[in-house]
Amino acid sequence: MAESADDRIRLVPRLKNQGYRREQVAQRRSWIEKQTGAALPHVGTFSIDSEDLRGNIENPVGVAQVPLGIAGPLRVRGEHADGIFYLPLATTEGALVRSYERGMVALTRAGGAEARVYVDANRVSPIFTCSSVAQAHDFSRRLGERFDEVRAAAEATTSHGRLIAAECLPVGRKVIVDFSFFTADAQGMNMIVKAADAACRFIVEKIGGERYLIFSGYNSEKRASGSLLRGGKGKKVVAGAELPRAVVERVLRTTPEAMVEMWNQTVLGHLTTGSFGYNGHFANGLTAFYIACGQDTANVANAAVGITHFELTGGGDLYASVTLPSLTVATVGGGTQLGTGRECLRMLGCDGTGKARKLAEIFAAALLGGELSMGAAIASGQFVAAHESLGRNRPAPEGDEK
Repeated sequence: MAESADDRIRLVPRLKNQGYRREQVAQRRSWIEKQTGAALPHVGTFSIDSEDLRGNIENPVGVAQVPLGIAGPLRVRGEHADGIFYLPLATTEGALVRSYERGMVALTRAGGAEARVYVDANRVSPIFTCSSVAQAHDFSRRLGERFDEVRAAAEATTSHGRLIAAECLPVGRKVIVDFSFFTADAQGMNMIVKAADAACRFIVEKIGGERYLIFSGYNSEKRASGSLLRGGKGKKVVAGAELPRAVVERVLRTTPEAMVEMWNQTVLGHLTTGSFGYNGHFANGLTAFYIACGQDTANVANAAVGITHFELTGGGDLYASVTLPSLTVATVGGGTQLGTGRECLRMLGCDGTGKARKLAEIFAAALLGGELSMGAAIASGQFVAAHESLGRNRPAPEGDEK
């Protein structure tokens, strides 16, 4: 008898208690090997306690291994990060680590990068439906008047999150309410969605609005948007440094004038394409840092929206800065507690409570190094040659690196 479509639907084994014991993980891995015909010896070789994966992943079969490189030294002069750091980057892109390292060395030889955190928040933006434009206006006014009660309802669900603000954004008879929360050292999205939902239920019951959806799309969670440039989705952090001409010429192999000219010309391309902000490759460094340090990697989509700026000083040196208005980082919770993520955070002195702003300053300074190195490669015409000598296509033999 022919096999039916239903017969071909073979669900992944859940196993007892969702199957997190090591022998259950092996059993599930064996099952998928039989289903696909693919052997998974590397996937099955891991050092994490499989029970620790509970709450981070479902249907586990092992781990994905990504090469880890180290770049540095990087001198950071921040309010929370002050010292020399060596940064872990998890990537398979040849030339990336060496490129970031060149920029970090240039910053260190210039005396280091200053870094400061301006805003520390995360947001959830539900949308409420009212019966008319007039009622939407009244709804917005009443919510502002009773904000303290709304905040109490939200904060009753968490011992860590704090509701900072609630901004009403009317659209016809709908009202988007942009809730801003302080989330301490956690990324905290699950925490603040729960808190926002409690606040929304209180609002509908006591203030107004016929109904709500917990997500409107305005908060730009894991999506790029222009609203991210104003900040409030994570930490707004800025890093900058003045690089003497001698450092630019010796380490970056170009001149301050060439760097500024490159910046001016590539801004035109960004404007023409309608980019959100301007940068060379924030996403490259962020992805490598996030994977290494156990961050929520999909937040690269919002965290990579920012601005790089190169200026010529009155003395003929180069001033470079990066502004990251929506950098999402964490030092507690999620993947920060697992295996290599925890080890890499410890490498930076950023594991545990009270360290998230320090991590943000380090990442910002490191991204500045990446922007300097890529900008210099483009300005000097070295970009293709660097990828040819260090990239995975034709890496230079040992001893032949330039």
